[in-house]
Amino acid sequence: MILSRASFLNAPIQPFPRKSATDFSKYFCGKLRLAAFGNSASFPVFDEEDEGSPKGYETKGVSNYGQIYANHQTYLWLLEGYLSSGSVIDAKKLHGRMLKSGFDRDNAICSRLAEVYVAQSDLGYACQVIDEMPDRDLLFWNNLFFGLIKKRLTTMVLSLFSKMLAEKIDPDEVTFANVLRACSGDRIGHHNVKQIHTKIIRHGFGTNYVVCNPLIDLYAKKGYIDTAKNVFQGLTMRDNVTWVAMISGLSQNGHEKESILLFSEMHNSGIVPTPYVFSSVISSCTKISSFELGEQLHSLIHKWGFSSETFVCNALVTLYSRCCNLCSAERIFSKMDNRDGVSYNTLISGLAQKGLSEKALQLYENMQSDALKPDSVTIASLLSACASIGAFVKGLQLHSYAIKAGMCVDIIIEGSLLDLYVKCSDVETAHEFFLTTEKENVVLWNVMLVAYGQLGDLHESLNIFSQMQIHGLRPNQYTYPSILRTCTVVGALDLGEQIHSQVVKTGFQLNVYVCSVLIDMYSKHGDLETAEKILSRLNEKDVVSWTAMIAGYAQHDLFDEALKTFEEMLHRGIQSDNIGFSSAISACAGIQAINQGRQIHGQSIVCGYSTDLSIGNALVCLYARCGLITEAYSTFEKINPKDNVSWNALVSGFAQSGNYEESLKVFSKMNEYGVEVNMFTYGSAVSAAANTTNITQGQQIHGKMIKTGYNLEPEASNVLITLYSKCGSLDDAKSEFLEMNDKNEISWNAMITGYSQHGCGEEAIKLFEEMKQSGYTPNYVTFVGVLTACSHVRLVDKGLEYFKSMSQDYSLVPRAEHYACVVDILGRAGLLTRALEFIKSMPIEPDSMQRKLLELEPEDSATYVLLSNMYAVYGKWDDRNRTRKLMKDRGVKKVPGRSWIEIKNTVHAFFVGDRLHPRADEIYEYLDVINKRAADIGYVQDRYSLLNDLEQEQKDPSTCIHSEKLAITFGLLTLSNKVPLRVMKNLRVCNDCHNWIKFVSKICNRDIIVRDSYRFHHFGEGVCSCKDHW
Repeated sequence: MILSRASFLNAPIQPFPRKSATDFSKYFCGKLRLAAFGNSASFPVFDEEDEGSPKGYETKGVSNYGQIYANHQTYLWLLEGYLSSGSVIDAKKLHGRMLKSGFDRDNAICSRLAEVYVAQSDLGYACQVIDEMPDRDLLFWNNLFFGLIKKRLTTMVLSLFSKMLAEKIDPDEVTFANVLRACSGDRIGHHNVKQIHTKIIRHGFGTNYVVCNPLIDLYAKKGYIDTAKNVFQGLTMRDNVTWVAMISGLSQNGHEKESILLFSEMHNSGIVPTPYVFSSVISSCTKISSFELGEQLHSLIHKWGFSSETFVCNALVTLYSRCCNLCSAERIFSKMDNRDGVSYNTLISGLAQKGLSEKALQLYENMQSDALKPDSVTIASLLSACASIGAFVKGLQLHSYAIKAGMCVDIIIEGSLLDLYVKCSDVETAHEFFLTTEKENVVLWNVMLVAYGQLGDLHESLNIFSQMQIHGLRPNQYTYPSILRTCTVVGALDLGEQIHSQVVKTGFQLNVYVCSVLIDMYSKHGDLETAEKILSRLNEKDVVSWTAMIAGYAQHDLFDEALKTFEEMLHRGIQSDNIGFSSAISACAGIQAINQGRQIHGQSIVCGYSTDLSIGNALVCLYARCGLITEAYSTFEKINPKDNVSWNALVSGFAQSGNYEESLKVFSKMNEYGVEVNMFTYGSAVSAAANTTNITQGQQIHGKMIKTGYNLEPEASNVLITLYSKCGSLDDAKSEFLEMNDKNEISWNAMITGYSQHGCGEEAIKLFEEMKQSGYTPNYVTFVGVLTACSHVRLVDKGLEYFKSMSQDYSLVPRAEHYACVVDILGRAGLLTRALEFIKSMPIEPDSMQRKLLELEPEDSATYVLLSNMYAVYGKWDDRNRTRKLMKDRGVKKVPGRSWIEIKNTVHAFFVGDRLHPRADEIYEYLDVINKRAADIGYVQDRYSLLNDLEQEQKDPSTCIHSEKLAITFGLLTLSNKVPLRVMKNLRVCNDCHNWIKFVSKICNRDIIVRDSYRFHHFGEGVCSCKDHW
């Protein structure tokens, strides 16, 4: 049966049903095999037997019965089907039938055919169809542009757009919107966009939001944010797409605050937000660390029902990861319905950056279970996670995956891989991998600089630094800090200064990252003036640079300057970090400013550092150095977990505040608990042992140092020389000095001071001359030792010669202690007139200096006692009484005299008139016996040398039994006759006790070694090594 043309034309036209590519031909032929098409031209026909087969296309005469002829609508339906099925071969066959049947001049059919070719990226045939079309209207061009953009064939859009304009076809808003979207790639320059913008204005679409929305987006993506803002502000009518384009553009171009403010304006205007706008504004909050605002926006997201949108969730995961709220980040991630690669990558990166490496690696396994492939950013984060926990095998697996996925050429991957090899393997293997990488990546060179810097290998670091420049790479803001840190660690200040010159030449002299490392380098090496200049030139408020300066002052005992710099930093509005707070508290410890230290600690708590380890350690040091034992222990117990710095703060702090027994107790606890002991610990413990003349414990510590290998360090030998010198074993000190292979100025000073303290003036002077001949430069400490030695052996001219050489030969400005040594030299030699003349010629008035001492140290009892005793010696009783009254009024208590003696590994301490010892009665009974024997051979007690007549009448004789007498008496009671008595006193031994010990050494035939606050006294056979000059 054949239907007439009229019957077909009168039949209602049904839209072409969308079918799959496999069903298309079968469906189409089955539906149309009974339809008749009225047209005089030849048509494609379909046999009933061949339905669904391409072979069913035949061209037959109109008169043949049972054949179907295609018309205009038939071709459109067929092409629509090919467009859906992607069958370009069938489309080309149909194209051939069209040419034969004369439908190649049909605009609608040709337009659809061109769309099919574009959809299949067959641009040659598409262009041919376009060129042969008799008439191309605006609808055709818009559809064509849309198809090209969909296939990302954007470069072709502009050339065809020019062709369209050449045909005098006026574009509409859809045309311009499509053309602008085609310009989003990197191949389209800004000048092209400006030309299109000009045409938009010329055609009257300059304020049309349909056109301006993609225009705003385009300008923003190309970095011309000000132009984008101008377009936005020129719009009289905006939809939510307009706001989204502008807000996201501001966020992407570093205008985060403006982005947030614009969102607020949008919200207040009642514009309905979209998920994408929330994603943009959350990203802005993340970038500027406005985490609290981000959390508020999270609530708004819940309100609008966008909590399940993938890209919104991704932005929220990033927000919470950056603000260290990983619990919230993981919770959002776990509730996501559709996780993509960005979701996993964001959380993996957040976990890796916060040190949760094992969680990051576990999440990667989940990502693989979700059949999602990691991108280069994910792999880089995972490699960093492996590097941080030493998961080298897993890192190698990731390396293998990166090779298979072709990611190894990615500079981020290369950097992460090199970091893995540096941290988990030896540096040689890392270097081998480095040699296989692209040398144009400056990051890799920087990683190698860090690797060799951590080893302290300055030679190889310098070689890397030089080679990278030979390869044509310029050092950046990360290169210079890496090599400068190495210079700092190994003490190569000269090389550091040369690199500093290059920093200036290459324009990085104001880079805060570089400047902070330069300040650290100069301050650690004592060039604080240069460090100050660098800091003063900085325009940015960089807390790292300021804290480096504060730490530098504190490390060089310039505690007042450190605190002033800390206060200035806060005054400038720079919020301190934990390093700044800990350095400031350490400075307070240095000057024992307990109240100020507590205030700074309070500030650190307000700033969120209540549990910071470095601040806790500094606070322990503060309390320990101020002698607040209970507070020090209490603060120490609150630290969790503790490190060896925490323990060292107690050991060193107690040693420096004179609580030597506590220091040694803590040291013993460290060994008992298996805490790692370093050179700083040993130095503090040895110092504590030395100051208690506990030679037995000092020798035990020496043995531990030998076992751990620290005895080979120059610092170890230096403290051991001091130990044995202070414990009276000068021969052991000399042996330690002579066995040193690598002596430094401190070594020579320790030995010279040891000789001087023991009254061996000639040996001290001889060693001083050897020091100069060996090429070592004397410093302030050296001259104190040698001048004291001259005083002991009454070498007046030699001492004055040395004093003059300080300024003339070594440019050292004499200090108060050096002037005191000269006065002592002259006084001991009986040259009192010359001593008085010298005092008058001093640049500092003695009386004013005394008053200044009371102003500077109003809470130090030693100052008052010194002045009081001076006045008493010269009979100035009124001045002495005023000093004592001032001391009483200010509530300053005198440090009581105290002596120590070690008996069978136990240290026994005695105070003046002490009766608290368990064997006190026995000690006092035996003391009476010794006093009588001493009196029998001429000893006369001089109890009142520092008391006036009235006090002599009122004084209880028992209170004048000084602590050293009690300690020596106890030693005579308990120690073998063959063992010398070693006693240490915290004050200078008085005339009476010194005379008494001489008599005791004679009547008991014992060697008695007493170390007071000034020097050593070796008593034997009734004489003292000081020859009664001390």
